[in-house]
This record gives sequence, C-alpha cells and structure tokens, in this order.
Amino acid sequence: MSIVVEHDKRRYDILEKALDVFVEEGFEDVTYQKIADRCGITRTTLYIYFKNKKDIFNFSIKQFLSVLEETIAKIRTTSGLSHTEKLTQVLTVIIERIEENRRLLSVVLNYLFQMAKGDYDADDRVRRRTVRMRRTLAAMYLEGMRDGEFTSRLKLKDANELLYSFVEAAIFRMVVLRRSSVQELKDAVKLAVQRFAAEKP
Repeated sequence: MSIVVEHDKRRYDILEKALDVFVEEGFEDVTYQKIADRCGITRTTLYIYFKNKKDIFNFSIKQFLSVLEETIAKIRTTSGLSHTEKLTQVLTVIIERIEENRRLLSVVLNYLFQMAKGDYDADDRVRRRTVRMRRTLAAMYLEGMRDGEFTSRLKLKDANELLYSFVEAAIFRMVVLRRSSVQELKDAVKLAVQRFAAEKP
C-alpha cells in the first residue's frame, strides 16, 4: 500500500474515533489528548495528521460536504432526467446523507449551541458553510423555470427558502428529535417539487 493511501486511511480512522469522543463528551470537553488516547497514538503522532481538535472537527465537516457536493454534481449532469426528477433526487440524497451522518451533525449542533452562549453568530457561520448548497438548489429551480418545466409563481428567494427548509428539517428530526427515519420528509420533498411543475401562472 502506498504511503499516501496509508496516510489517508489513518486520517479517516482518526476522524471516526475522534467523532466518537466528540459525541460522548461534546466539543468543548474534548481535548487533543483524549483523541490521541482513543486512537491509541501519541499526541506527537496525531500532530502529523491534524493541528488541533478544531482542525479535526473542520476536516470532518469539509469531508461530509465535499462527498455530498460530488454526489449532487453527478445527479445534475445525469442525462435523461427531468428538472423535477433531478431536484427531487438531490434533496433526497441530502436528506439521506444527513441520516447517515447524524453523529457528526449532533456534534455540529452541540458546537453551535456552545458558541451561541457567547458573542457568536451561528446563523452567519452556518450560511457560509452551506452557501454552495443553497446556490445549487436555487440554480436548479431557475433551470426548471427557464426550460418551462417549473411554472410555480414562487419568487426565487422564497423557493430557495422552501427547498433549504427540508435540509434544516431533516437535521432537526434526525439529531434533535432522534427520529429513526425521515421517509415522511422525503415524501414531502417529492410533493413539493412536483408542485413547482404542476402550478399554472
């Protein structure tokens, strides 16, 4: 196995074990030493892979978002799908990834709650992290409008808020309410997107 592949595998293992520590203790109470201990390595070895616990935390979020963005890009470039099908698939995939990554998102929410106790603008931080996703949903809505498939009378801003609210609802249901499934939300996505095509101006 090449050194690069081995390095990447070790980084992934560290991320998985660090996530366990974050979930168990909350972001604030986790120390770099606790992560090293859980991984069975020294702090010096851990520094080879990450600078500090925030670096580990940020890398986990970046990895989650980059994998999600790759999947979304594939759906958007799939030929033979209508705009309704593409938008429905993209939102469904986002919801499914949230379901699969509920542990990471529980740590993110814990972190945001802790930061909100101080002088910290959580809304601004979340918006900056999700700006590409919001833009993608808006672009997909506009493409459907441009091609005459979506005939909704919703303004772009309102449509975008509606679409993104499914993402926020999925996070709330999975992480805060600890629902075992988000199937009802996926069904609601399908109905909402179909309405874009069903409404007449």
